[in-house]
Amino acid sequence: MGPLLRRLSGLLWAGLLMLPLAAPAAPATAKATAGKPAERVYTLGVTPQFERRQLFAIWKPILIELEKRTGLRFDLAIMPDIPSFERQYNAGAFDFAYMNPYLMVANPAGYIPLVRDDTPVTGILVVARDSPFRTPADLEGKEIAFPAPNAIGASLLIRAELVRKYKVNFTPRYVNSHTAVYLSVTQGLASAGGGVQKTLNEQKPEVQERLRVLYRTAAFAAHPIAAHPRVDGAVREQVRSALLDFAATPAGKALLQEIPLARMVPTAMKDYQPLKDLGLEDFFVPER
Repeated sequence: MGPLLRRLSGLLWAGLLMLPLAAPAAPATAKATAGKPAERVYTLGVTPQFERRQLFAIWKPILIELEKRTGLRFDLAIMPDIPSFERQYNAGAFDFAYMNPYLMVANPAGYIPLVRDDTPVTGILVVARDSPFRTPADLEGKEIAFPAPNAIGASLLIRAELVRKYKVNFTPRYVNSHTAVYLSVTQGLASAGGGVQKTLNEQKPEVQERLRVLYRTAAFAAHPIAAHPRVDGAVREQVRSALLDFAATPAGKALLQEIPLARMVPTAMKDYQPLKDLGLEDFFVPER
């Protein structure tokens, strides 16, 4: 977590208590006050890559700035784990969402991508620094931790490549977050774990020092912020423009780097077509 974020975190933590711990998100609603017309509030759901406190500290300042730049109102929706987020996303519960790129392919609610980071993402497979494993083939018969079945870089693509490229038989263990994956490996609860470089970099130094990257997957387009099709097209473009303008400022880059979205660019469905072409359907696990 960067210095600017650490300074903001202490101030923002108290507000976290006001968020429902696991309540389902709701589409944009109208909030009325005495003598004033109802004001529409849009929900932004974010995939829970980190624990709840850290997610709130990262995203709340960004939503405050977005409100200033657009004049719109936003509520931050944080689910307790990745499967819960995916269920809400698939049901179209969020007006805007920041999510796993593969959800642009498996997209029953028809979300429309708006922006993404320009830096491609690769999945990583980590092992304990002192482990004997030197190639993915060494993980034959082992238990491997993943945050969730459909986390593209941290699970879906890794599992596909282990099976297709290395013919490895392994037991997946889903632990609900990237942080839990890394802790599982350092504590000897799993022989290896799936993640992405950004979330590994966000771990405490003592955790990072005990891990080694064994394998990296093919690269793919980064996580998008997307809008549900019920959101008016003019509002979608207003939000896209405000995010891009904010990303061009020093303060914006500092805050967005924590996601990361500092190298923000416009995006469209065509950017996620290569993921569809990978044919990962056999490894995708529909949420119920």
